[in-house]
Amino acid sequence: MKKWLLATLALAFTHAYAADSLLERINAHGTVTIGTEGTYAPFTYHDESGKLTGYDVEVARAVADKLGFKVDFKETAWDAMLAGLKAERFDLVANQVALTTPERRATFDKSAEYSYSGPMAVSRADDTRIQALADVKGLKSAQTLSSNYGEMAKAAGAEIVPVDGLAQALILVQQKRADFTFNDSLALLDYLKKTPDSGLRVAWRADAAEKVGAGFVANKGNDEALAKISAAVEELRADGTLKKLGEQFFGEDVSAK
Repeated sequence: MKKWLLATLALAFTHAYAADSLLERINAHGTVTIGTEGTYAPFTYHDESGKLTGYDVEVARAVADKLGFKVDFKETAWDAMLAGLKAERFDLVANQVALTTPERRATFDKSAEYSYSGPMAVSRADDTRIQALADVKGLKSAQTLSSNYGEMAKAAGAEIVPVDGLAQALILVQQKRADFTFNDSLALLDYLKKTPDSGLRVAWRADAAEKVGAGFVANKGNDEALAKISAAVEELRADGTLKKLGEQFFGEDVSAK
C-alpha cells in the first residue's frame, strides 16, 4: 500500500509539474514571468508615465504577442536576477544577458539573440582621423583604467587619459582633451540618440565576429520552450519588428551583427 501511495503521489507531482512548465504555459496561452531590472535604460526602465518599457521589455511583449501568452514582469536587482531564475522565481530573464561565462552556460540556456553589441569608438564629428582600429595609435583615448576598453586602447597603441566613467570620457572628447573613447556600442548608440547635438560621431565599430548577442535566458531543461521563443524572435527579425524597436531605442537596428 505504501509503495502504491508513493507511486501515486510521484505521478501526481510529475503531472502537476508538467502542467506548470514553461512550455505548457506557452502552449496554453498562460502567463510567463520574466525577470528584468526596470532601472537599466534604454533596455528596461520606466518612462515618464511610470510604464515599464525599454528595448528588452518591448521585445518580450512582441514575442508574447506572437506566441499568444501573457507576460508578468518581475523587477529585481541585477545581482539577484540569475539567482532568482535558478530558484525558479521567474521563467525567463530579459536583461541583456549574453551567457559569456562557462559558469552561466552550465546552468542556463539562451534563446536566439535579439541584440548584439561590441566595442565601438566615438570621436568628434569634425575629426576624421579614425577610420580603422589601427588609426588610434598615438591618439589620446579617454578610458577608465581598469576596464576592458582601457586595455583595448593600450593594446592598440593609444595614450590613455584616465576618467571615472563614460560620461566624463565623452566630455573630454568634446573638449578636445581626448581624441576618442572606446565603449560598448549599445551604450554609445543610446547616448548619440539621446544627444543628437553632441558633436560626436561613430568613428569605428567592431566586426561581427567580435560582437556578443543577448537573448532570453532560461534554466536548463527548457529546450522546447526556448525553441518556440527563438522561432518568434526570428519572425520578429524577418518582419522588421526588431529593426523598428532598435531604431526606436538606439537610432539603428541592433538585432543584426
